[in-house]
Amino acid sequence: MSEESMTIIVFSGEFDKALAAFNLANTGASMGMDVTMFFTFWGLGVVKKGSLSRGNKGFMQWMMNIMKRGGADHLKLSQMNMLGAGTGTIKSLMKKYKMPSLPESMALAKEQGVRFVACTTSMALMGLEEDDFVGDVDEFVGAATYLSLASEGKVNLFI
Repeated sequence: MSEESMTIIVFSGEFDKALAAFNLANTGASMGMDVTMFFTFWGLGVVKKGSLSRGNKGFMQWMMNIMKRGGADHLKLSQMNMLGAGTGTIKSLMKKYKMPSLPESMALAKEQGVRFVACTTSMALMGLEEDDFVGDVDEFVGAATYLSLASEGKVNLFI
């Protein structure tokens, strides 16, 4: 671990908040910080595959996964979504101003060594298994692991 480290709890599965989390993660990594992103509750949707298959999920967990499909390409804005028009507008503006898309920001984070960890407690609650996530997730851990990392971190954020 470098002298400076950053942890980011990604609690929200909303497009704009995920963009902010990855912007900060990439900035920290580019400054030489060790960065860990801890995806929990709705934030798991950011690193979840967009699949709608039921798998071993109970009925309520399956329905929750249908309503919150997940995957970086399926996230909605937290404000002014307007049935998807707001998200489309933001994506269009990002292209116009040559800003990286969310999937591009995620790929950049991995290239820079940002560590993605998923919360096993939230996974159990939502009926998710390791196979439900993109291959970029490095570890599946509990809150104690996050707290251990955060206690050593210079910057700790909750998004």
